[in-house]
Amino acid sequence: MRRDLFTEDHEAFRQLVRGFIEKQIAPNYAQWEKDGQMPREIFREMGGLGILGFALPEEYGGGGSRDYRYNVILQEEAARALVTLGTVRTQLDVILPYFLEYADAAQRERWFPGMVNGDLLTAVAMTEPGTGSDLAGMRSTAVRDGDHYILNGAKTFITGGLLADLVIVVARTSTDPDNRRAGLTLLVVEGGMPGFTRGRMLEKMGCKVQDTMELSFEDVRVPVENRLGEEGAAFGYLGHNLPQERMTVAVGSVAQARAAINATIEYTRERKAFGTPVSSFQNTKFELAAMSAEVEAAQTMIDRAVADLVDGELSGADAARTKLFCTEVQARVVDRCLQLFGGYGYMMEYPIARLYTDARVARIYAGTSEVMKMIIARDLGVS
Repeated sequence: MRRDLFTEDHEAFRQLVRGFIEKQIAPNYAQWEKDGQMPREIFREMGGLGILGFALPEEYGGGGSRDYRYNVILQEEAARALVTLGTVRTQLDVILPYFLEYADAAQRERWFPGMVNGDLLTAVAMTEPGTGSDLAGMRSTAVRDGDHYILNGAKTFITGGLLADLVIVVARTSTDPDNRRAGLTLLVVEGGMPGFTRGRMLEKMGCKVQDTMELSFEDVRVPVENRLGEEGAAFGYLGHNLPQERMTVAVGSVAQARAAINATIEYTRERKAFGTPVSSFQNTKFELAAMSAEVEAAQTMIDRAVADLVDGELSGADAARTKLFCTEVQARVVDRCLQLFGGYGYMMEYPIARLYTDARVARIYAGTSEVMKMIIARDLGVS
């Protein structure tokens, strides 16, 4: 279906990204899956092409455009090549907005040039064992000691934690028994700070190229100049970026669902059963047609939401609706596509198997489907 979302500048960026992914990422992706991470050098190559810094200000070497449509293109082109760039996506879509919104002038001078060229990689440490979606219940603490905070705590499910040079850690700096959301602060922990330890790599069922770590902090002395924003204001900061974070998941879900359909069309044309291509069976045609209709509906929803996000008009409830619908569409599509692959769909050598395992987390992270339903119900006035 026709899309009116992108301009000529966006399409030029698409061609740049497509060429890079085809030459530098797709041929090496299988090995990176075995390694459980992307090599650090690939980030520097992306930085050299301007892929990592398009949203950062020009005075630090960036592109100076906070147009989210460039982020969309990066995800769409990765899915087109049957790869995912989860660590890159997390840095650009989830973490970078915190630095752009809350970093002061000195912090920008220190960190932004390295983010642009790929020398500085980032992670954000919110989730703790036992907290999950309940961010207000986190137990990590940061106690002020002169011009430092003494940070203690443990974090889990941290994407990009293995290579991160800068980790935004959410910690409690004060306690208000009447308001659990008060007293949370963002601190930037730098690699090599004494007491900062990277724990075990977590073995996941999918998304194997993006490393996921446990991190621990034991009496880490974090300078006050590494605080992002105001002390005690982090809960509001976290909520500020949630619509974009949820859009990021939704965009990837639709792009990967489309990739699953394309891979299935190609496979069913080549695969024969009872002497005839599987694509010629009525069931195959009907399944592909129904899935295509669902994906196009989801794409229309995505494009409208992206336009609203670019215009600063996307509400939290509409972001939740978009994530809920698009991730559920992805789940249905990859499952039905795998069925059309038959027994081969269960084999990891076929891309549909990886698309299937990668898809499962989309209904969990950035807020579970159940949390999305709660947000939508609240918007409807249902209590």
